[in-house]
Amino acid sequence: MSKRSEGSRGGHRAGKAPTQRQLRVGEEIRHVLAGLLSRGEFRDPELQNRVITVTEVRVSPDLRNATVFVVPLGGEQTAETMVALRRVGPYMRVLVGQELRLRYVPHLSFEHDVTFDHAAHISRLLQNPIVRHDVESDPEDDQEIPETDADHGA
Repeated sequence: MSKRSEGSRGGHRAGKAPTQRQLRVGEEIRHVLAGLLSRGEFRDPELQNRVITVTEVRVSPDLRNATVFVVPLGGEQTAETMVALRRVGPYMRVLVGQELRLRYVPHLSFEHDVTFDHAAHISRLLQNPIVRHDVESDPEDDQEIPETDADHGA
């Protein structure tokens, strides 16, 4: 296997940041999908009258695959929403292709975005009285430490 194919395996470049093109294409796809979902252009009963936020779209280096991170409003019926989005994914791909001028329309895979869940969890932890006590600075810790001759290399 060549180095090039190893780096792009699974749609990720080994530890490298996405290129400007990946970011730009991902943002364009996110805008199109957000518009499609807000207009409710699907006859799928699971998606009718459901508010879904597209938080991020990550595009593979070859621009052939895109992972769409979504959050249903209020986090309700997440499993059903994800199944419905995966079901209409091929149709959404066609609609994205009609909106954007791309050589290849990426395959869309939908994932539940847990970023907000993690942020809420961290917030709850920080509100814990024991943790809050540890985080707050102690006045004695803020005092300046006197410099010694060793600090100046003497």
